[in-house]
Amino acid sequence: MVVTPGRASAAPPPMPLRRAPRPRTDTVLMAADSCAVLLGAAAGGAGLPRPAAAALVLCVLVLNGHAGLYRPGGITVARGVLDEVPALLFRAAVAWCVLAAVRPGPALALSVLAASCGVQTAVSVAARAGAYGVRRRRAARAPRSALVVGPATAALRVTAALGRRPQVGIRPVGMVVPVLQPVPEPTVPVLRTIEEVQRAVIQNSVRDVLFTDADAADQSHSVLLGQLEGWGCALWYVDTRAPGASAEAAGAELAGFPVRRVQAAYMRRPGFAVKRALDLCVALPALLLAAPVLAVCAVLLRTSDGPGVVFRQERVGRDGRSFTLCKFRTLRPADAHEAATRWSVADDERMSRTGRVMRLTSLDELLNLWNVVRGDMSLVGPRPERPYFVAQFGQSHPGYPARHRMPVGITGLAQVEGLRGDTSIEDRARYDNYYIDHWSPWQDVCVLLRTAASLVRPTGS
Repeated sequence: MVVTPGRASAAPPPMPLRRAPRPRTDTVLMAADSCAVLLGAAAGGAGLPRPAAAALVLCVLVLNGHAGLYRPGGITVARGVLDEVPALLFRAAVAWCVLAAVRPGPALALSVLAASCGVQTAVSVAARAGAYGVRRRRAARAPRSALVVGPATAALRVTAALGRRPQVGIRPVGMVVPVLQPVPEPTVPVLRTIEEVQRAVIQNSVRDVLFTDADAADQSHSVLLGQLEGWGCALWYVDTRAPGASAEAAGAELAGFPVRRVQAAYMRRPGFAVKRALDLCVALPALLLAAPVLAVCAVLLRTSDGPGVVFRQERVGRDGRSFTLCKFRTLRPADAHEAATRWSVADDERMSRTGRVMRLTSLDELLNLWNVVRGDMSLVGPRPERPYFVAQFGQSHPGYPARHRMPVGITGLAQVEGLRGDTSIEDRARYDNYYIDHWSPWQDVCVLLRTAASLVRPTGS
């Protein structure tokens, strides 16, 4: 999928990043299944004590959650409850059999197990049917705006199918097609440039983007995909291939088309949880060991620059969420506007000797460890920037918003490659996106080792 950047003069106003919706755990269905377990036990005459009943509820919730029965995930909420009956019945039977095997005392009769399992499944199915019915009616009354991305023929097919099925709850508001590809008789606006796509997202509050090209949907490094993720859109792949060509299993259907969620490459890696564990294992001891150094830095800054040694500033983190960054104050700006909009200059004349040394040695950033402990940042990731510059750089550098797919970090691949201070933003974004697309826990370790080695030849920021 090729979309032209467009002319700078026609660019819409800067768009703030927003958090992309993710598949969420459905607490309504979890509560319904919990009640179904208790009703099944009561109706079947199992006579379970409270600990056993609680263990049974937990077992059912874990089994159903592992099967994906609590993740409606946006546009896939319209699935049929009858499709879930085998999964619900099988997992209810497994949970009751496990309970019968480990429960002390007299064994439960087979008739009791069958009755309890049947009542539980029936209640779960009835509750889900009601919940899905409410959601379908709600979706039909207030459909979600969506963009369709892909070759003209496939995009027209998906747009027309959704137009004929308003009960699905998805309303196409634009088609993003290749630049030189004609679109015969389009029913929605045809978008050719990044600026036109952004304008459509803003004006129509687009929440979902449907890709009809599998290659485009899987290119997490592409400009368009990175922009859409940065703008907070949920991305989906709609399989429009000929019948019988869909080899992989689809998560659900949309107007008769198989559909699955598209996630960034780093989110698909099971080892991503190791990143947070590594952050805590390194940041907590480092913060304790650095306490004497922090105290000395605070005293020196208080002596040379006066009160207010800690500088707090709003920065943009993962998924466009703002957080308060903590660091030592090495320069006292004239006012809040200057602090938010003035680009840092390493040799600013207003900087004291202490502040210059701290910035040169990066000691001013030691307090970032507290942000890592809090979960605002990671040890390794794209460096966070102020909202004013995020909006500016997002307009002038197409790959810049895609940096916010990953938690921001104290150091990163761009920094160890020498891209600090007044260096190319385009180069920084390219290195940051490369790091995200090829992330692994070992890569974080390598960046940390290279950062430690660079401390003997400090360049400052």
